[in-house]
Parts: sequence; structure tokens; C-alpha cells
Amino acid sequence: MREMLAVTAALVGQGLGESVALITDGRFSGGTHGLVVGHISPEAQVGGPLAAVRDGDIITVDASQKTLHLHLTQEELDRRLDGWKAPAPAYTRGVLGKYARLVSSASQGAVTD
Repeated sequence: MREMLAVTAALVGQGLGESVALITDGRFSGGTHGLVVGHISPEAQVGGPLAAVRDGDIITVDASQKTLHLHLTQEELDRRLDGWKAPAPAYTRGVLGKYARLVSSASQGAVTD
């Protein structure tokens, strides 16, 4: 599961730390700050709803209710995901390649057994 500190640091470095939220299937370190939501599951890599998000989409994050809502109709979500293909893994060999092939969903702990 990718660590997002470089991404959040880039947002802060561009002066966007207070105005941009980062929603990802990645994870965060203790150095992250700002509005961030991680470990989204099912992940974009397996065609979860996160894979259908596009620039300009409206997403509501309700921390008190622990909900995240992508404001798309079911028809639009289905249309976007219909032509979706999983991106090729960045690593195919070595430890990271093995991890990419074997890891389970974040909702199951992202374990390889």
C-alpha cells in the first residue's frame, strides 16, 4: 500500500494544504496533516469506486458519520467503470512484485497470506 507523505508534502508545498483534500487507497505516516482519507476499499486497483473518480467530481466526507459519498448516479458510476482496466503494476519482480501479486484488500489488512 503506497505511502502518501510525498503527495501531501507536495500539496502543502504548493500552498494547497488547507484547501485540497486527498482521498486515496494509500496510507499515511505520522507526518501527514490536512484533510486526508486513506485506506479506501475496495481500492482503485481492483475497480472500486475510487477508480471512477475524475477531476471536478463532488465528494462529501462526513467524519462524524464515518461516511464518504461520491456524488454520481449509479448509472454514471457503472458507465465509468464499464470501460475501466486495471493499471499495470509498477513492480513485477522482487519483493514489491510479490507484494503486488499477493496482497489482499486494505479492508482485510492488506496482508499477503
